[in-house]
Parts: sequence; C-alpha cells; structure tokens
Amino acid sequence: MAETTMSVTLLAHTQLTEQMRDKLFMCDEPFDAYVAPPIDATHGQAVALSAIRTCYSPLKPSEIVEVEGDKYFGKQATDGGTGTDADRLFRQIVASKHTSTMEHITFTFAVEGVSRALLAQLTRHRVGFSFSVQSQRYVKLGSGDKSGGFDYVVPETINNSAALDIFVETMKRLQQVYDMLRHYGIPSEDARAILPNATATNLTMTANLRALLDFYSKRRKGRGAQHEITELAERLRECVVEVEPWTDAFFGGM
Repeated sequence: MAETTMSVTLLAHTQLTEQMRDKLFMCDEPFDAYVAPPIDATHGQAVALSAIRTCYSPLKPSEIVEVEGDKYFGKQATDGGTGTDADRLFRQIVASKHTSTMEHITFTFAVEGVSRALLAQLTRHRVGFSFSVQSQRYVKLGSGDKSGGFDYVVPETINNSAALDIFVETMKRLQQVYDMLRHYGIPSEDARAILPNATATNLTMTANLRALLDFYSKRRKGRGAQHEITELAERLRECVVEVEPWTDAFFGGM
C-alpha cells in the first residue's frame, strides 16, 4: 500500500472514418488531427458541423462537410469574432443552448489513482457519462495479494506533519484489519466494508462533449467543489483541448 496521485490519460476520441477521410482528402497519416486543405478542421469540428447543419440543411449528413466545409472552415467568422465561420456557428449553438449537437463528439479517459470519495461525486454526473470501475470485490486488496494492498489518496488539507502521521497510521491499521478479516476467511466483497473513502481506484470513463462541458462548469475551481474533483475537471479539460483546441472557449461557458 502507498499514497498515490491522480493520472488522467485520453485513450480515444471521436475520429472520422477512413471513408470520410478519403472523401475529404485527408492526409494519409493515421493520427493526423486535421482535415487537409482547403478544409482546415479537426475531426471533432467536422462531426460538429455535420450534426449542427443536419438540423438546418437540405443536404444529407454525409454530404455536409464535403459541400459546405469550405464555406464554414475556409472563411473568417462573420460575427466579428475570432476564427472561421464554423467557429461563429459553434459559438451561436452554445449561446442558444442547442448543445445536443455536441453529444456526437466523445472522449474516453483512463482515470487512475483517484479516491473512492471522488468516485462517489463523479458518478453523480450520469447523463452522457459511462463508467467502468475497478472492483473491490474481484480485485483483492490484501498486503499479500497482487495489488500489494490498497493505495490511498491524501486530501490536500492534510498538510501538516501531525495530521499526516495520524492519517497514514490509520491507513496502515485499516490495511492490517482488512488482512486479518481475509485471514479469517471473510470474502473480499465483505472485507472491503472497512476500506476508507481515501482508498484509490481506477476507472475507464467515456463522456460526450456536452456532458464534459457541463461537468466542468459545475466542478471547476471557484465553484466550491472539493480539491480532488476540481483537479480532475482541469485534467479532463486539458486532454480534450489538446486534441480539439476549439473547445477551450466553451469550458466554463455553459
């Protein structure tokens, strides 16, 4: 067992199919993020434009970027704002709360080394989220098991030596109790009852862009959320913005 820290890795995100990339003259590089000129757009932007314009265009969804891509991605924003006219359209959609069109863009994360306390908060966000969580029933957390015992997360406010000593000693004692229960034949699904909220866990999480924007608006710094989940909100935002930079303007704005 040991103290652990949070790690967030983007495993996957919305990508155009090979058929659509060929149709839009994309680069051959398999991990290339952008549609090749004259359509300068990320995969997510291409999907967003397809979804938004499907609601208003007589074109078929599969035709929209091919036919209208240059109009939106190749021209300056007509609202006087930054970016292309596609950026203007995305701003308009977010401002009008027609953000269901953003649900077609998804991201899958590996979230590791977070507390069960955070997990309880995180799973309150259910619409647009999917979770697969490390099981305390099937993953045995004894000192002699493959796990080496349960890891734990130390809250930010436990930052003086006296309080930290008490906290760490309590974690050690709870590990001993868990081990003793298992020694006396108590199954792991019942021995886990004594594990603390600080126990670290890992999960795979998928969420659509609309859900992530809503999550961030509620859990970002300055909104009164606990430190650990505000850190998670920032890590998720960073992962999303790295692959879809245009989304940065909308985090916290919904």
